[in-house]
Amino acid sequence: MSAAYLREVPGGVELELWVQPRAPRDRVCGEQDGRLKVQLRAPPVDGEANSALLAFLAKLFRVPRRQVELLAGEGSRRKRVCVLGVDAGSARALLNAGG
Repeated sequence: MSAAYLREVPGGVELELWVQPRAPRDRVCGEQDGRLKVQLRAPPVDGEANSALLAFLAKLFRVPRRQVELLAGEGSRRKRVCVLGVDAGSARALLNAGG
């Protein structure tokens, strides 16, 4: 079973995300329009939500923050992120356990 929002790349995985800022709590809450939906408490002001997203994903995937990079969507709810140091199988397992 493969998720359209998760793709293995050399050294890690790439995720297609739909981010909802100003949510009650930080969490992964399923799929929306072929993207992984992530809710964040941070507001979408001065890059706060982007910083919170990268920190949240680093914690979720158990990698240092420097291994999580925003590739696209800096000012959008639709984002593409690369997480280094995790393979697709491990990423799926962590998403299922933590999401």
